[in-house]
Amino acid sequence: MALTAAVAALTAVLALTRLGHGEAPDLLGWALLAVAVVPLAWRLVHPLLVLGLMTVSVGPYHALDYAHAAAVPASVVAVYSVAVVGPRLRTVAAGGGVIATAVGIMLLVSPEGGLAMFQTAGWVLVVLVFGETMRIQRNYVAAVTERAERAERTREEEAARAVAEERLRIARDLHDLLAHSITLIGVQTSVASHVLIADPDRLDRPALAQALDGIAATCRDARIELRRTLEVLRAGEPEQGPPPGPAGLPDLVRAAGAAGARVRWSGEPVPPLSAAVGAAVHRIVQESLTNAVRHAGAGVAVELEVAVREREVVVSVADGGGGEPQEGDGGFGIVGMRERARSVGGTVTAGPRADGPGWVVRAVLPLGDGPGGEPGVGTGPDRPDRPDRPDRPVGGGPSGGAAAGGGAGEHGRGPTGDGAGS
Repeated sequence: MALTAAVAALTAVLALTRLGHGEAPDLLGWALLAVAVVPLAWRLVHPLLVLGLMTVSVGPYHALDYAHAAAVPASVVAVYSVAVVGPRLRTVAAGGGVIATAVGIMLLVSPEGGLAMFQTAGWVLVVLVFGETMRIQRNYVAAVTERAERAERTREEEAARAVAEERLRIARDLHDLLAHSITLIGVQTSVASHVLIADPDRLDRPALAQALDGIAATCRDARIELRRTLEVLRAGEPEQGPPPGPAGLPDLVRAAGAAGARVRWSGEPVPPLSAAVGAAVHRIVQESLTNAVRHAGAGVAVELEVAVREREVVVSVADGGGGEPQEGDGGFGIVGMRERARSVGGTVTAGPRADGPGWVVRAVLPLGDGPGGEPGVGTGPDRPDRPDRPDRPVGGGPSGGAAAGGGAGEHGRGPTGDGAGS
């Protein structure tokens, strides 16, 4: 509206002073000027309509030889508005139409006037080019601004996603550490209590000492791992010491045996795996052993197999059942195993055994790259020879216990495999 008012004031001044050629406008002249100026208020909404009204009013205005300079401001603004709003094809067509209409009207009045109008029509092209340049600049600025805003939103979304993933990773690590340690301590405490109460007159001192030593060792290991995790969280420094991997499987089996489980495992060494896959193997075995002992009861028999094939490593942990089923207590063990497997492109299935009582967890993980970027080792002809070692049972303490697995898990005996757990 401010621009329209300014154009109207300038038009009136030019008409009254008769700047340039032409006569002072009479009532008809003022009406024609009003038709050219007033619609400018809607020039950005309906630019073609405003340009059309300007053309049909300014043409007769010039033909009647009114003060020619008075019609120039409205004409310039109308033409510029068409160009700055765009698009380009419409701008070119509108400019050609304005020139053709103005020249045609003046030719009807006099040939000399039409020729003069054609010679002075270059200003229309200048205004169109200027308006098109402004439109391109505005579009460029808008595109840059939109890209910057989109990039900022993307950064914020990525930051939020990274925070969520880190929280999930911390939750899994704490679950694997604390639930496993608490389960072991609980079972070993039950062993000590059983030794003290079962036959106090014939106290089995070695069994009691073994249970207490197991509790102390579990507390010591849990304290070390917890301190390492907290140091990483506080300082944001890389984790000190080697990450958990297949090399720690014998310790998991021994701890499960000390807690009362009878784990049968060939004990064959696992070839080098990438850090992520190795950690997933370790944690899945840890969680599965803990769940088996926790939910299957004392003296549970567990079959552990870790087989490295050409392109994948397969982990299978099957127990023989026993004890009371633990269904639907809202644990996170199996969920955590599945998340770990997905993080390296693998899968985990868990459910009742098809060949008898008990529960089985099976994980299939791609080998990926070995340490230092070397390809993972498979079971093909290039795989290094390993000494054959017969399967051997491990463990079998005096009372049921917990496995050295990652936290008491959700090893529920329900039909879906997502039942009870820690």
